[in-house]
Amino acid sequence: MPLEEGRVPVEDRGYQFGDGVYEVIHVYGGKPFRMRQHLARLERSLAGIEIALPEPLPKIEEVCRRLIGTLREASVYLQVTRGVAPRSHAFPRGTRPVFLAYARETPPPPAGKSLSLLSVLDDRWGRCHIKTICLLPNVLARQKAVLAGCDEALFVREDGTVTEGSSSNAFMVRGGAVVTHPANNRILNGVTREAVVQLARQEGIAVLEQAFSLQEALEGDEFFMTGTTTEVGPVAAIDGKKIGMAAPGPVSQRLKAAFDALVRQECG
Repeated sequence: MPLEEGRVPVEDRGYQFGDGVYEVIHVYGGKPFRMRQHLARLERSLAGIEIALPEPLPKIEEVCRRLIGTLREASVYLQVTRGVAPRSHAFPRGTRPVFLAYARETPPPPAGKSLSLLSVLDDRWGRCHIKTICLLPNVLARQKAVLAGCDEALFVREDGTVTEGSSSNAFMVRGGAVVTHPANNRILNGVTREAVVQLARQEGIAVLEQAFSLQEALEGDEFFMTGTTTEVGPVAAIDGKKIGMAAPGPVSQRLKAAFDALVRQECG
């Protein structure tokens, strides 16, 4: 079909999560350059995020050649997403991958042109504080948790620092005080997180916004997560190890009650 007639379903996981992969193949004189190497990488990328090939590679190659048609200097864009399903971080069941391909005329780079570069900090992805739809790492983390029989994933940096969950913020309770990672570029500062921090201070509970390790979390008195759909969710275990009494503790229960009261106050 004409490119302008192409449509993406609103709930396509590529659109809502960045849950997919792509390839771009250049065409010189009507012939694709190293198409099979590109398609082999496409297959590796799909395997890396556990998406099945939408079609056998020879069929995908055939589609590419049909798209090229009479184009001489062009590029072919291929994209495969996990498919269309109601929005949920973990992989949906029984969803067919969505395969998209199109070709565009692409002029060759100007002959003799030299490039100008700007060095930038390689912080891919060091902007967790932005609520972006680039959620593929969160999706893969949540799926690991689901496969392990858990409800949520807890992100831990290479130095052992706990940051947050795949779609929630993390809190530890130690000595009656609430400890949570600072609201910097390493976490997404949740609206519910901010409300709970404010409620804790109103309740006279000390709040420490500082980094803590996974080992400290395992040795803490309580642990809970916050989020728009999680609200205040007490944690019984991390990596199969019980936290405190493996039941909602007094601090998390107190904050849950305060949060419920806040919701009733603001939303009737």
